[in-house]
Amino acid sequence: MNDAAGRRRAAIDGGLIALALLVGLFTAMSWWEASPLEPRWVLHLDLVAGLIGCLALWWRRRFPLVIAAGVVVLSTFAMSVTLAGFVALVTVAVHCTPRVIAVVTAANLLPFEIFLALRPGPTTSWPTAPGMTLFALQVAVVLCVVVWGLLLRSRRQLVASLRDRAAAAEVEAQLRAERSQHEAREALAREMHDVLGHRLSLLSVHAGALTYYRDASPEEITRASEVVRENAHRALQDLREVIGVLRAPVGELPLPRVEDVAELIDEAAHAGTPVELRDDSGATTGERDVPATTGRTLYRLVQECLTNARKHAPGAAVTIRITGVPGDHLAVEITNERPSARPTGSGEGLRGLAERAVLVGGSLEHGPTGTGEWRVGMRLPWPV
Repeated sequence: MNDAAGRRRAAIDGGLIALALLVGLFTAMSWWEASPLEPRWVLHLDLVAGLIGCLALWWRRRFPLVIAAGVVVLSTFAMSVTLAGFVALVTVAVHCTPRVIAVVTAANLLPFEIFLALRPGPTTSWPTAPGMTLFALQVAVVLCVVVWGLLLRSRRQLVASLRDRAAAAEVEAQLRAERSQHEAREALAREMHDVLGHRLSLLSVHAGALTYYRDASPEEITRASEVVRENAHRALQDLREVIGVLRAPVGELPLPRVEDVAELIDEAAHAGTPVELRDDSGATTGERDVPATTGRTLYRLVQECLTNARKHAPGAAVTIRITGVPGDHLAVEITNERPSARPTGSGEGLRGLAERAVLVGGSLEHGPTGTGEWRVGMRLPWPV
């Protein structure tokens, strides 16, 4: 419990004790004045019992059943603990089990008959009509007090439930935010790997040619240098586009389309990688519409495979086969000559492609074939 809540409870308990003392003093004096035959020491005993019962309310939350039982005993002869008994009964109704509440409620009805037997008034002795009337009033008040306590109990349980739900919702929102951030980082990492890996592999090929091909003519050197400059410029542009994911609203970024596969093939051909495209689906030529996400996934597949072919099997011919019809699926198969040495890459590109395929409801397969080639296949849904 925090300090503010503790001070609030202390103020409430102090106010209830003061109110119970005032009401107890008034009721004790009124009953004693209505019974002139009672000696004064009976009034003094009533007031002492009332003081003890009211001060005991300070510990009512910690020991609700004990305080309620003690007040019930005092109420058998003391009128000054009437309000203290009702406060203790409310506390029991708020904090205890239904069985305990029922027992304490019944126990609060019995002391009144004992009180009338010990201290009968001129017209209120038990079981006269006025005494029966007071008893009926006592029953009604006790039941109202119990109902009030049960309502307070229900309200507290509702508030606690709402707080638990709010805390759970806050934790869930935090987990969703962390998951969204993780997915965004993964998406950005895939984009940077695919885009920059493709461009930098082209730069590596032409820069390597300039380094090791000493007998190149000035025209060849100029042409290779121009390719290096152009791809360096494009790499910077692609990097700006990827970083733009962190800044631009969704839908305003120049994302690649399936029709841009032809540009990838031209770039690979200029870099010295023979590429053959066999498109039986009409997806890359624009003859049939392909969803943007599916087309972008196909583009990234071709881009990553061409990059890997340049890195691990330089100069090997690459064959791209695209089949499928709208309403069924779009299948892409890319094969190239298997590299002589074991690839030394980390495999992040293929893992990223597999994640892309799963995100659109597709699948990815890769591995060597029986004919000495390396194959990467992707199957994507193609809705109408």
